[in-house]
Amino acid sequence: MDIVNIDKWGIGAASPLYIAGPCSVETPDQLEATVKDLAERGFKIIRGGVWKPRTRPNSFEGVGEIALPWIEEVKQRHHVRFAIEVASPYHVEKALKHGIDLLWVGARTTVNPFAVQEIADSLQGVDIPVLVKNPVNPDLALWIGALERINQAGVQKLGGIHRGFSNFNDQVYRNSPAWQIPLELKTRYPNLPILNDPSHICGRRDLLASVAQMAMDLNFDGLIIESHNDPDQAWSDAAQQITPLVLEKLIKGLQIRKVSTENPIFQSQLELIREQIDQVDNELLEILSRRMKLVEKAGEYKKLNNVAIFQMERWKKVFETRPEWGRSLHLNQEFVKELYKMVHTESIRKQEEIMEKPLEKKEK
Repeated sequence: MDIVNIDKWGIGAASPLYIAGPCSVETPDQLEATVKDLAERGFKIIRGGVWKPRTRPNSFEGVGEIALPWIEEVKQRHHVRFAIEVASPYHVEKALKHGIDLLWVGARTTVNPFAVQEIADSLQGVDIPVLVKNPVNPDLALWIGALERINQAGVQKLGGIHRGFSNFNDQVYRNSPAWQIPLELKTRYPNLPILNDPSHICGRRDLLASVAQMAMDLNFDGLIIESHNDPDQAWSDAAQQITPLVLEKLIKGLQIRKVSTENPIFQSQLELIREQIDQVDNELLEILSRRMKLVEKAGEYKKLNNVAIFQMERWKKVFETRPEWGRSLHLNQEFVKELYKMVHTESIRKQEEIMEKPLEKKEK
């Protein structure tokens, strides 16, 4: 993809880039109070929902285009830039007409290639930054496809937003971070700026600082985070919004670490540790190979005796004991569970291959 560096977007953007503002634009007074407070604390790019795609009907879906003149007024009054979500060519048209500086495509839109293509077509010849949120489901190809469609429309000021992925099993986050997915995107497209959206990952205020710090530690290019002058009274997503004062403290508390260092002692010690990691990884793969050979033997024995591949009691025993074994070795139990889910999936696949092979006839 042909992408322009974030510092050349022409909106005062730099890394780390911070975009802050309310989940939804509600009233002129709420918008004025929030933007004024944010601007006085040094935030130059404000976000605000005008149209809100909601999961269920009868939820607050934004005040709509009546908010756009309000935005124009606060932009002029407080000398800030403004970003909103668009989900259709109509949204794009209205946003551009009212001088919106940055657009983003939401997670629910990213999942629909038809909708993304319509938005991309409406962006032909437009020279403002466009950010694309990851799709609701953990599908990297879908995310890349949406970015490519926007890029092929001629948008070079392009970036991604990592807002987490829906997972009904997650007991901590509103949307699971699944950090490996945005990191894989960054690996494939190193010049693509990616912002983190801790508000939608967390769904609650008390987790915001830790997720924001993790994003910085993983070298994300910035944050897009929800801030409201009176969060508890917000018309949408009240639990995850914070005041401009709290946001200012959160940002000041972040540790922005160096990408690398030329310190020769650090480099030599890190290289030594990495060599040891490589050796351990090789040993891990050898052990996994041995395990899969045993799985194959078990599959052959099941086939000879006409026994089903999946044995519930055995799986329950494995799934209950391995995390406990991991705990005794100071390993995170959730990590061990996820690891053995993948191991089990591959074991089933191996045994299916064996079951599908015809039995070899013995020579008389």
